[in-house]
This record gives sequence, structure tokens and C-alpha cells, in this order.
Amino acid sequence: MSLNKPPLIVILGPTAVGKTDISIRLAERLDGEIVSADSRLFYRGMDIGTAKPTPAERRSVPHHLIDVADPCATWSLAVFQQAAAEAIAAIHARAHLPMLVGGTGQYIHAVTYGWTPPVTAPDARLRAELEAEAGLRGYQALHADLQKLDPLAAEKIDPRNLRRTIRALEVIRLTGKKFSEQRGQIEGPYRLLTIGLTRPRPELYARVDARIEAMFAAGLLDEVQRLLDAGCSPDLPTMSAIGYRECINVLAGRMELEQAKVEMRRLTRIFIRRQANWFKLSDPSIHWFEAGQLNLEEIEATIRAFLNADAWSMLYS
Repeated sequence: MSLNKPPLIVILGPTAVGKTDISIRLAERLDGEIVSADSRLFYRGMDIGTAKPTPAERRSVPHHLIDVADPCATWSLAVFQQAAAEAIAAIHARAHLPMLVGGTGQYIHAVTYGWTPPVTAPDARLRAELEAEAGLRGYQALHADLQKLDPLAAEKIDPRNLRRTIRALEVIRLTGKKFSEQRGQIEGPYRLLTIGLTRPRPELYARVDARIEAMFAAGLLDEVQRLLDAGCSPDLPTMSAIGYRECINVLAGRMELEQAKVEMRRLTRIFIRRQANWFKLSDPSIHWFEAGQLNLEEIEATIRAFLNADAWSMLYS
């Protein structure tokens, strides 16, 4: 990759590994600004259930692409790509260091690998048919259909993300080709250093369980009720995020609180395993660090060595 490209630091890892705290501490040391690549953080009012950085944390270093969309709308991958590119360019213009932080593999790869979505135009009739089918058979059945037709695409799409499942099936039916084989890719515009954070699974799961308890103690049910009162339909893609769907069921009397917590723990574990399909420990392009035994100076030194290798080093020294 050309040394003339502007640098981008990527910090990734599974849910609850500690990305927020570590990225903020690194940004403070390196004059960095954080660009969120977590698709759940785009939406205003969805704070507790997404473990969004606190106002104090966001004041400590500049954050971008947080609270940029109404929860009753849905940000597409294309909209995110454009917004992320603009934010990163503005950070470079200020001679600061952009740090793309998150655990949503599709969004990170869209920025770092220059992904372009399939060009197949939406088919309103087919999409309506698939939506009706989901209403009759359930989202799990449509995802099972996708698993048979395109296992690679199904592996990387959360079954609860009905919108993406329908889009994949739509493209497959219209083109006769696998959805996973139709995503375009151009040479990425940045010189990348990717930092991966990991923890042993038992430790990670324990942190997830503690986080879920803390969310309810902080008022997660009240947050979901406010969103519903503001007119957000329970059927919106944003409201299907882990925690929000379960709280909707609790508020509607369809689920007990403890049952909701159990379901959130189960779904989050599945999500963590899905994240591991995007970011593999064997990937040589990712510099992995054990978050529970973290030596922040070691990561900082890795980043500084990366910056010192090119002409941009004068801006970040």
C-alpha cells in the first residue's frame, strides 16, 4: 500500500471488550479523533442499550458519527461510507489522527476496503413479497433460506436484521448469483494500521452479563418507552437491536424481565461469535492485543512506529 496515502488507525474487537475506553486513552495521547463504526451508535436517544460513550467521554476527545440519525430512520451502508469519508478527511485537514473504532464488521470493511454494494436496483414488488413472507414465516425462516442459497452471506448477516436478509435474497433472486459474490471492492484510500482487542471468552461473557445488569439499572426500560412514546414503531430495524426488542416485549407484557436478560445474554454471545467471523485472530493484517492485560504504551508505540514510516509522521509526532 502506498506510503503517500493518509493514515487511518482502526480499533476493532467484539462487544464489551473495552474498545471505548482504550480508544479514548489512545486518542488523548496521539491527538486523535474517533470515528464510530458501530451501527448502533448512529441513533439519537439510543444511549443505554448501545453502551454509547458518555457525554464526559465524548468531551475528552472529539467523536464523530454518534447521534447523527433519528431512530425512526435507518442509515444505509452507503450513507455511512460517505459520512465516514467526510469525517476522516476533515480530521486529516486538522492534522489530527483519525481512529475508526467499532465492532460492526460490514461498516469497518466498507471504509477500509472500499466496498461498493451490489448495483442491482431494488424491486418493490419482490421486496413486498419477501416482507409478507417474513410476516407469515418469521425472520428466522427467511434467514434459513439465505443460508441455503448463500452460506457466506448468511454467516455475516444477523438473522434479526430482516432488512439486510431481504436485500440479500432480493439480489440473489433478481440476478441468479450469490449476494456475497456481488459486492464490489476498490483499492482502499488509506494507509491502514488495524489494532484488534481481544479477551478470553469466559471473561468477555462475564463483562457482557455485568453490562446488561448495568443497562437495566441505568434505566434501559425507560429509554425504550421514551422511544416508543416518540413514535418509533416496534417494527423498525433500529428497534430490533439486542436489548430493545426484549424491552419492547417486557413493556408489552409478553416477557418477564429476567427472561429478557437471559435472552439478551444469549443473543449477545451469538453476536460475539458472528463478530469473530469478520475479525479472525489468524488475520495477519490485524495487530491483536489482550485487553485484559493491556500495556497501553505498547499499542501507542505500535501506532507511532506506523506513523513514522511515512511522510505523514511530521503531523503526528
